[in-house]
Amino acid sequence: DNFKEINDSLGHDAGDLLLKYAAERIKGCLRDEDTVARLSGDEFIIILTDVADLQNITKVAKKILDVISRPFELKGRELFITVSIGISIYPSDAVDIDTLIKNADIAMYRAKEQGKNNYQIYSDEMNDRAHKRMDLTNSLRKALEQKEFKVHYQPKMDMATGKMVGIEALVRWQHPDRGCIAAGEFISAAEESGVIIPLGQFVLKTACRQNKLWQDMGLARIPVSVNLSTRQFQQKNLVEMVALVLEETALAGHHLELEIPESAIMQDMDSAALTMKRLKELKVLISISDFGTGYSSMGYIKYLPIDGLNIAGSFIKDITNNPDDKAITSAMISIARSLQLKAIATGVETDEQKEMLQSLHCHEIQGYIFSRPLPPEDVENILANNSGGGEFSSGFFQQKM
Repeated sequence: DNFKEINDSLGHDAGDLLLKYAAERIKGCLRDEDTVARLSGDEFIIILTDVADLQNITKVAKKILDVISRPFELKGRELFITVSIGISIYPSDAVDIDTLIKNADIAMYRAKEQGKNNYQIYSDEMNDRAHKRMDLTNSLRKALEQKEFKVHYQPKMDMATGKMVGIEALVRWQHPDRGCIAAGEFISAAEESGVIIPLGQFVLKTACRQNKLWQDMGLARIPVSVNLSTRQFQQKNLVEMVALVLEETALAGHHLELEIPESAIMQDMDSAALTMKRLKELKVLISISDFGTGYSSMGYIKYLPIDGLNIAGSFIKDITNNPDDKAITSAMISIARSLQLKAIATGVETDEQKEMLQSLHCHEIQGYIFSRPLPPEDVENILANNSGGGEFSSGFFQQKM
C-alpha cells in the first residue's frame, strides 16, 4: 500500500531494498511447493497448490498481513507498511491463468477500497464494482475540469465557552445528475487514481481564499481546517505548495490548520516530522486526524510539532454506552492535555455525547449536533454571530441545515 509515496519520499534505492525485505517475509509464510514472484512494481503474485479448503488460503493471507505489518529497518529508519491482498480460486473463479490474475487483481483493489491492510476473495459482484470504479475515476477527472467540486464548512465549538473557534473545509461533488455527493463516496477513488493531488490543492486554495474573504468582511478570525490524505502529505513539494497558497490568498499561516492522518505519519516518522517542522515555519497549525485508529504508538506524539489531536468519530459514536470507548476517549483527552495539545472530538451527534465529552474535559467538539457542513453563504451568519461573542446552541445551527 502507498509504495509510490515511499519511492518518492525515500528514493528508489530504498524502495528496492524494501521490496527485497518484503519478499523474504512473504516467502517465509509459504511451503516449499508454493510459488511467489514479483509481478511488477509493487505487486507480488503467490500460487498455492493442492489446497484442501478456503480456510487454508485465508490462513496464509492473514499470516502475510501480520509479518508485513511489523516494522522494517531501512537505512537507519523504522518504517511501517501494509499490504492489500486479492484472492481468486481455480476452477471456481476461472480456469485460465489470465482470468485468475485479473480476478485476483479486482479482489485486491476491493481490499484497498475497504481501507487497505486486509484480504478479499473474488466474487462476480466485484467485477461489476471494478467497472463502476473505472467509470467513477473517469468522472472525477472530468468533474475537476468542469469545476463541479464545491467546498462546504463545518463549525468546531469550544466546550468551555460555547463559541465557534474553528471551521473545517469539506469537499463536495456537485454532480450534474446526482446532486451533492459527500466525499465518502469518491475520496478513496480519488486517492487511488491520483486525482486527490489536484483536488486537494483546489480545496486548500478555496478554503484559504474563503477564510480571508470572511476576515476582510470583519467576521470572526478563526482557523480553517483542511484534511490532507496520505498521498497529499507525502508530496515532495507539499510545503512549497502550502506556502504558495498562503501567499496567493494573503491568509496568515496561523489561520490555517492542516489535519494529517495518523497512519501517514507512522509510515515514516522521521520524514513526517521534518515535513511538519517545515510547515510550522509557515506558522500553520497541525493536528493529527482520526487519532487512535492507526498504529496506536502513543510515544511518538511528543516528538512531533503538533497542536491538536482529533479523536475519531468511531470512538464517539458509542461513548455513552460502551465503557471501552469511554475509557479510550478519556485516555486520549488526558494525553492531549498533558502534552498541552487540543483534544477535538469529531462526529458528535447527541446531547448525551456532548455532556460526556464535557465531563471528560474535551477542548473542542464538532458534529451534526451543531451543524452539517454548510455552503459559504450559510456560514456567514454563524460567523457574524460569533463575532458578536454569542454562545452557540444546537438550535441555532439546526436552523441553517
